[in-house]
Parts: sequence; C-alpha cells; structure tokens
Amino acid sequence: MSELSHDGLSPTDAERAAVMIMLLDNDQASALLGQLDPAELRLLGERMCALGEISPAAIEDAIARFVEKTERMGLIVSDRVGQVRSLMTRAIGDVKTESLMQRIAPEQRTSSLELARWLTPHVLVPLVRDEHPQAIAVLLVQLDAEVAASVLHGLPEVIQPQVVHRIATLGPVSPEAIVMLEDMLARRITETHGRAALTMGGPREAADIINAAARTVERRIMPEIARQDKALARAIENEMFKFEHLFALDDKSMGTLLREVDSDTLIAALKGTPHDNREVFFRAMSARAADGVRDEIAARGRMKMAEVLEAQKAMVAAARRLATEGMIVFGAGDDDYV
Repeated sequence: MSELSHDGLSPTDAERAAVMIMLLDNDQASALLGQLDPAELRLLGERMCALGEISPAAIEDAIARFVEKTERMGLIVSDRVGQVRSLMTRAIGDVKTESLMQRIAPEQRTSSLELARWLTPHVLVPLVRDEHPQAIAVLLVQLDAEVAASVLHGLPEVIQPQVVHRIATLGPVSPEAIVMLEDMLARRITETHGRAALTMGGPREAADIINAAARTVERRIMPEIARQDKALARAIENEMFKFEHLFALDDKSMGTLLREVDSDTLIAALKGTPHDNREVFFRAMSARAADGVRDEIAARGRMKMAEVLEAQKAMVAAARRLATEGMIVFGAGDDDYV
C-alpha cells in the first residue's frame, strides 16, 4: 500500500481512497487499515475525517477509479462487473448500487421500470404526476399495492378517478405499452435528477419517516432497531435529532432546554449558528440575558468548528433527554416529532 505515502499520492487520490474505506464494513476496513504504516494511516485518517457528507458523485468517482486501477494492474476475474456489484452491494445496499452501476457499467443496467419498483412514493409522484393517466395506471399495477396507493394519493385529485378507472379496465398490457412506460420513466428520471445517481434509503430517510409518524411509532420501532443493530439505531437517532431541529421549539420548550444547558455550551453552540436562527434562543430569555449572551458570543473570538459542533451535540443530547421525559415537545402536538 505504498501508494498512500505522502510522496506518492495526490490529495485527490487520497480522498478517493478515503471514500473507498468508508464504503467498506467495519471488519473489512479494519483489516485493510491494519496493513498500513503509521504515516499512511495518518494521511488516510485525515482525509476520512475531512470528507463530510459523501455525495453519490464522489462514490462513483472513487469506485470507477478503483476499477480502472485494477484493470491496469491486470487483476483477473471472470466477472469483474459482477464482483464490483457484489462489493458495492455489501457496502451501500442494492438500490444505491444499481443506481451507480447504471453509469459505471451501463450495459449491465437494470431497466428504469425495475428501478421504479425500488423508489419511494415521494420520489415517484413528481416523476409521473404530469403524465397521461393511462401511463400512470400501467406503472401502478407494476408496484406493490401499498406503494401504488401512496402514489395515487399524491397525484392531483382531478386525475385520481381517471387512473383508477384505467387500472380497473386495463386488461392485457402490450409489450409496446411497457416499452413506452420504460421510455417515459427514463426520460423523467433524467429530467428530474440529471445523470446523478438517485440516493434512496439510509438513516436520514428512515429518520424523516419516523419524525413524520406519531411518537408511539418511534417508541415502538427504535428499541427493536437498537436490539438488531445498535450502530444503525444511533445513526437514525442522530438524524432524528439535529441542532437545526431546535429552531422549531416553542418558547416554553426552549426555556426548559436552556435551563439544562450551561452558558459556555450555549455560547459555543450559538457561535456557529446564523444570526437569524439565534433569535429562537434569545426569545426564550429575558432581554438582559439575551444581550449578555450576544456580548459573550462577540467577545469569544474565533472558535474551532469542532468545539462548536461538540457544544451543539451537547444541546441536542439534552433536548433528546427532555423529549424522552416529556418535558419538551418537538412538533405541533403530543403525537408529533419534527
């Protein structure tokens, strides 16, 4: 792995290597990192910490470069595309893998109709809402009943009866109709998402769904997920409760939270918060206390972002605890989370 030395690796290559490591599961990544020397580990560790959110384009670039290098090295496999697909599936799941492989190996791609079967209703509705009811009907009969029902609900009310009527009277669907549906979906996916891979699923999407459900759903689901996969449960919880969610607290809940947070933590957390968003915190204080915090923030000077994020995490942790205890409420009512 001498390519990871300072002399032999450009920053771009180091970032690609970091992305590839992040795609592996913990056991695979640990085994690979164990083969590096200290200098290589430090360089790769720095790049991994600096990655931030990894976009689909960055994943594609890293994987494509990996495939390119293995071909130059003469790595012999009977089914290279299948091997890459298998490794990617273990790293990022079936749907994301299929989406990326459409560009890495387009001759191996799955049809747009097959991809549509994996899409969530909120992704599907914008793709088809302006299409002819007949085309929508042909698509809906290809989907699971629950997904089809959600898509139907998301369509304009004026065309919903037309779609249902066509479903009920559809009869045999000709191969030509399926081809037309494939073409329509391929066109709409390209128009809506460009050539970027569709990002589907993951902790953030799971958190969004749980946040939108009643609180009893979260209480029922999260313990079971934690029992099966503690790391995944933590990832979902981190997406469910972010610092930005505190901006939606009402004055009473915010006041309760502020009484649980020491002033140094509050000042550090607000130091990295846009001025407009600070007002939700100041509204829950007396005018004198708010002015004092503003002065402290101005006097604090420059701070490391890591310190700001740590303070914000502490406030989020306090908010999560208070929400669990029923002391504060996220959302419009007792059964809601935001």
